[in-house]
Amino acid sequence: MGQVTGFLEHTRETPERRPVLERVNDWFEVYQDLPKDKLKQQAGRCMDCGVPFCHTGCPVNNVIPDWNDLIYKGRWREALRSLHATNNFPEFTGRICPAPCEASCVLGINDKPVTIKVVEQNIIDHAFGQGWVEAEPPRRRTGKKVAVIGSGPAGLAAAQQLNRVGHTVTVFEKQDRIGGLLRYGIPDFKLEKRIVDRRLEQLHAEGIEFQTNINVGVNPTGEQLMKDFDAVMLAIGAEKHRDVEIPGRELKGIHYAMDYLTQQNKRGAGDRFAHPEEIVAMGKRVVIIGGGDTGADCLGTAHRQKALSVHQLQIHPMPPEDRHESTPWPLWPLQLRVEAAHEEGGFREWSVLTTHFSGDQDGNVKKLHCVRVGPKPALERMPDSEFYLDADLVLIAIGFSGPTRQGLLEQLPFELDRRGNVKTDSTFATSVPGVFSAGDARRGQSLVVWAIADGRKAAHHIDKHLMGSSQLPL
Repeated sequence: MGQVTGFLEHTRETPERRPVLERVNDWFEVYQDLPKDKLKQQAGRCMDCGVPFCHTGCPVNNVIPDWNDLIYKGRWREALRSLHATNNFPEFTGRICPAPCEASCVLGINDKPVTIKVVEQNIIDHAFGQGWVEAEPPRRRTGKKVAVIGSGPAGLAAAQQLNRVGHTVTVFEKQDRIGGLLRYGIPDFKLEKRIVDRRLEQLHAEGIEFQTNINVGVNPTGEQLMKDFDAVMLAIGAEKHRDVEIPGRELKGIHYAMDYLTQQNKRGAGDRFAHPEEIVAMGKRVVIIGGGDTGADCLGTAHRQKALSVHQLQIHPMPPEDRHESTPWPLWPLQLRVEAAHEEGGFREWSVLTTHFSGDQDGNVKKLHCVRVGPKPALERMPDSEFYLDADLVLIAIGFSGPTRQGLLEQLPFELDRRGNVKTDSTFATSVPGVFSAGDARRGQSLVVWAIADGRKAAHHIDKHLMGSSQLPL
């Protein structure tokens, strides 16, 4: 290990957020850099445990104590090799992963855990800055062609792995730009798109072909794709929105959160929208239904768009500020999480159920009607607790219920699981021979780090399917 007494001498430190009044007036990332001497201290807090639970807490099984030790010793390039051995895109997870590794850090039993996520991000950002991240094209080609449908984290991870063992990989994306959720689902203040673009430059240089504005299932059809490629991987995400089926849902001004976030990300990339289609919070009373990460992303976006007011509603009761006893270490803790967007303003309401919407004579939403409820599972309505909020823009951020069915999933005989996701076996193979699936399409709405893990594992099995064996890691 690095500093033997590091966890005894130093407390946990994380990067400071930029001042609120500064960051709500731009779209740049929220966090400031952590000085290198501080980073060395934080890496030195790693205990090099006999049984490092952070390995299993991390879906990609990062060898975290190894690169913490290397950073403490100043061996940055070796730390990069260790990090890339398990994670294709640590610059994404280092920014937007909620860090289940830290929740399972052994030091977290009776102290604050190691700042694993911060060290991870700094390793890869330093490496890009030094020019160490280079294209690694294969030495030879196998003659096998693989189609990857979807360019989110699962699709990109699988594409890079399969390309590096020599398969010819084509990634199809229905949007106008590559990146999937990374491009259009995550606001710039959490993940600036230059971070995505610099990694895509590497993938292009390695020989991966990208085709945008291609809606597989329409053109080309699923049958045509099966004829043209030796294997196909579905990484189409879970885009089927959960909705609130209550009176007044048809009123204008009520939108899905992802439509709102996608439009802002496109606007940040230079796109413009006609007034009737534009979803913007400027000067409006905004209400966000849903208290998770997507709701917080909408909150931060609304602040930057200069909303008149913002309320974020959550149907569940407010969690405790510290880890709840029902989720002891090393479980993912039930506790209150305060994102940067919450620090920026707005009102956060707990144990609130929306009952209906009401609007004006022109069909625009004007009020959101609510009632206080008790805890799950009953969610009983509290007597005399009805209230309403004035609203000009309502954003529904209550999650997703699996991949969209239209197109490809209707054309080919895919078997779905009971939750509506693409069903796979232990090798990530679907019910259609030669077709595999990874990421949210097979596991449901989940984390970017799980998508990367899925993509890497699926690539191993696709390679084995094509070649009879595989050297790609599981």
